[in-house]
Amino acid sequence: MGVLARAREKLRALDVLPSPNIWHWPETYEVENRAQDVGDEIWRVLGELCDWSGRDVVDVGCGDGFHLLRFAATARQVTGVEPHEPLVPRARERVAGLSNVDVRVGSAQRLPLPDGSCDLVHARTAYFFGPSCQPGLREADRVLRPGGALAIVDLDATVRPYGDWLRADLPTYHPAEIDTFFERAGFACRRVCATWRFTDRASLEAVLRIEFSARVAARAVAEVSGLSFPVGYRILVRRKPPGLIVR
Repeated sequence: MGVLARAREKLRALDVLPSPNIWHWPETYEVENRAQDVGDEIWRVLGELCDWSGRDVVDVGCGDGFHLLRFAATARQVTGVEPHEPLVPRARERVAGLSNVDVRVGSAQRLPLPDGSCDLVHARTAYFFGPSCQPGLREADRVLRPGGALAIVDLDATVRPYGDWLRADLPTYHPAEIDTFFERAGFACRRVCATWRFTDRASLEAVLRIEFSARVAARAVAEVSGLSFPVGYRILVRRKPPGLIVR
């Protein structure tokens, strides 16, 4: 069995949906991460809803570890979990020298952590499609301590212009149905409008081309005249009740 075949076999075993962007273009995705939320609106609201200072945090689908440093600045312990093995060494290199950060291979459905071992499970653009993510939600409940929180940060496809581009590529994606799913699953929702700002047009266009099909990316490039645009997010939070038993 070749290297590619073995990698696919591992992903099937983990029941992982491949990422369409960072798995293929990690350097461009780094540019995207640095451009996102330049005003720290997401971090501000996330901190209001889920204070992780002095607590144990798990970042699910941590990629190459971009967000780990932010959590590590005040958290007691941070564990990044990433299913795509080529990204794990990149994440470990990013956090090298930090004694309170660990990066492990694993999936949302099979977190490599014991029961009741953390206070916050953070997942950014990892539960985008709502229905079918129940195994990941149950696994988050398993590793959370009573009173701990699962925080899901996802794109809000109702906010223009990014939401229009997203729905153009995903015509079967219906934001209202996703909202209903998470509401019924016990999540509270806060909507945030962040700004993506780039240093130059080449960077902006490269990021749009890894996020959308060629047709929609061309439309997006044409519709953005400068170096920034607004992007809507939903911050979904569910707390594990004290005494909850996960089966």
